[in-house]
Amino acid sequence: MTTPFLSVDHLCMEFEGKKVLNNISFEIPEGEIIGVIGRSGAGKSVLLHLLRGVEQPPTSGSVIYHLSACNTCNHMEVQSRAGNCCPLCGGILIATDVDLWGEKTDGMKSRVMNRTAIMFQRTFALYGDDRVIENVLHALDDIRYPQEHAINRAADLIDQVRLSHRMMHIARDLSGGEKQRVVLARQLAKNPSMLFADEPTGTLDPQTARLVHGMLIEAAKKNTMGMVVTSHFSQVIEDMANRALLLVDGEITSIGSPKTVIRAFAKDYHEIDESGPVELGEKILSARDVTKRYISVDRGVVKAVNMVTFDVSKKEIFGIIGKSGAGKTTLSGIISGIIEPTSGEMNILIGDDWVDMTKPGIDQRGRAKEYIGLLHQEYDLFPHRTVIDNLTDSIGLDFPKELAIRKAVVTLRMAGFSEEKAKEILNRFPGELSDGERHRVALAQVLIREPRLVILDEPTGTMDPITKQDVKHSILNARDEMDETFIVVSHDMDFVKDVCDRVALMRGGKIIDIGPTAQILAQVTEDEKRD
Repeated sequence: MTTPFLSVDHLCMEFEGKKVLNNISFEIPEGEIIGVIGRSGAGKSVLLHLLRGVEQPPTSGSVIYHLSACNTCNHMEVQSRAGNCCPLCGGILIATDVDLWGEKTDGMKSRVMNRTAIMFQRTFALYGDDRVIENVLHALDDIRYPQEHAINRAADLIDQVRLSHRMMHIARDLSGGEKQRVVLARQLAKNPSMLFADEPTGTLDPQTARLVHGMLIEAAKKNTMGMVVTSHFSQVIEDMANRALLLVDGEITSIGSPKTVIRAFAKDYHEIDESGPVELGEKILSARDVTKRYISVDRGVVKAVNMVTFDVSKKEIFGIIGKSGAGKTTLSGIISGIIEPTSGEMNILIGDDWVDMTKPGIDQRGRAKEYIGLLHQEYDLFPHRTVIDNLTDSIGLDFPKELAIRKAVVTLRMAGFSEEKAKEILNRFPGELSDGERHRVALAQVLIREPRLVILDEPTGTMDPITKQDVKHSILNARDEMDETFIVVSHDMDFVKDVCDRVALMRGGKIIDIGPTAQILAQVTEDEKRD
């Protein structure tokens, strides 16, 4: 029989008297990869945090790690190694059980957490101004890895995640998929016995996601590492997990083989009725020969965006698609005014005036930025402010309380919440919401500013199919009710097909084709469809 690594017994978690986890019990054997699937708000992220030992303790129940401990140097290994010599100091490993949330852990909790690692969704957690190898060296320094061997160990880890060709790149200049692989290398530096991966590839294109999945599985085998993977996407669970469990409203409703659990998850999925055609307005955005060049130490001049030209009309939902690293996010940063292009024009219609976003000043870029909303894939909310404060006070909207509540509820409804749920979460903190709910609050934070143009960078990256339909509905509703215009930057071809009027396809920093969504998607290569 396989030695258990982790036992979860009658785990419950409440926020404001509402149970988000209810009587959760299961075991994870050593080296098992278990997938946790469920809709947004089902309790996946809360469960993961409790298993890891972060944030608030559970309302009741226990999380017990079965390990072997060296009392000479405080190192811990899996329990099946009890009786063997410690790999660090040669002492004897003694079997021990640790209740992670127990009242008397005697310092054991921190020792357990040192043997686990976590990858959060959408949060790359890198030193943005440091090189890739420096980021990995920081992780080795955190665990006091011998300095004389650190360089070689860091290079080995970077090679393991297949980023040797980016070793000297500045972290902030990497694509999303490359950043996530650096995060993985940093976590593997700890040589963990258990890795918690919370939607680890939700914001990545499918091809890059498959690459990261393969690396995670390879790392688990190579290091005899167990893993808990949460996802809205059935394919992620099917590709990676040995076993799966389905969470519905905080309860385990199915546990077993990934295929069996995925069938149970898919039962209640229904499409929303398709929206009819919409009459578009006059041109609102006009880009002409926009170029952004960077200087790279090893590659010289890199054209992240290269002579891009396109127009967007009022009320249009315009898609920008392409592989990870094609230039999509750089282009969205130029449109929003965050990134200054090297050359070209980016004109937006404000009132009756055309304003060039490439020109600094309060009458140019400064004026236009006030009317452009951006929801970036690495969005963040103020963790110590409630939802309503995040929507109002924290972004400088000074409303009387009654109007603030009304405005917040209306905006949350546009972001995909029901009116009842919107009112329910107003006084909650972001940490008390699921990651899918936090994403929709972040979308509401953009919409409450009443922008003329909204840029959504990977808006459905970590969402289950049903929640994607909610977001689709919120975008279409905002277009209909507010005459809103959207630019959707995404690798999610199904979502783009459902929501976008026209699409621009990017490769290597260039737009190679623009046209009606169906026409462009029909021309996308098989490789890009998988991407």
